[in-house]
Amino acid sequence: MKVVLDTSSLLSLVRYYIPFDNEQVLFDYIKSKLHVGEIILIDKVFDECKYISNKVIFKDLFFLEDKNFLQSSGIPYKTDSLLAPSPGKFLRRVDDHFAISVQKRKLTPVQYETEKNSYLNSADIKQIILCLNLIEKREDVVLVTAESRASNDSKIFKKLPAICDMLGINSSTLPNLLLQSADIELKCLKRE
Repeated sequence: MKVVLDTSSLLSLVRYYIPFDNEQVLFDYIKSKLHVGEIILIDKVFDECKYISNKVIFKDLFFLEDKNFLQSSGIPYKTDSLLAPSPGKFLRRVDDHFAISVQKRKLTPVQYETEKNSYLNSADIKQIILCLNLIEKREDVVLVTAESRASNDSKIFKKLPAICDMLGINSSTLPNLLLQSADIELKCLKRE
């Protein structure tokens, strides 16, 4: 199975899980899965991590700044030339299904096009497109995000889990992914 991790999941990982990972079981698990390509970190997410909370993700997952590790594992996954299967159909879905009509109506056509172009270059949509391409290649894939399905932030486009539901992409939270991972045994210990 391929796992596509979003920025919010990585942030949750370093804020809420790694501090209790005294034996580095989770740290080593994430590192090994990234190294073999079972966990995919796209370039847009990698770039977002540079600007979040004083680079806390890179401080705790310090191997993400090791050039040798990045090169040998193909991190970050390049998305600049990645296209959605059936690009025309996908763009219509962005307009008709991913956009929240109430929010869309508040904008002029020019404002909406600007927002849409920005969205089409975002980490969220690049992760969706990657998942669609992996599914087309008959890969078992899950997009891991800490986002909820509810659109409660006045953004123009729906949240990742809602879009995944529409497109038939499996999505999960980090806790659910870890619970379902048979090859890791987590122990929570309070640091002394």
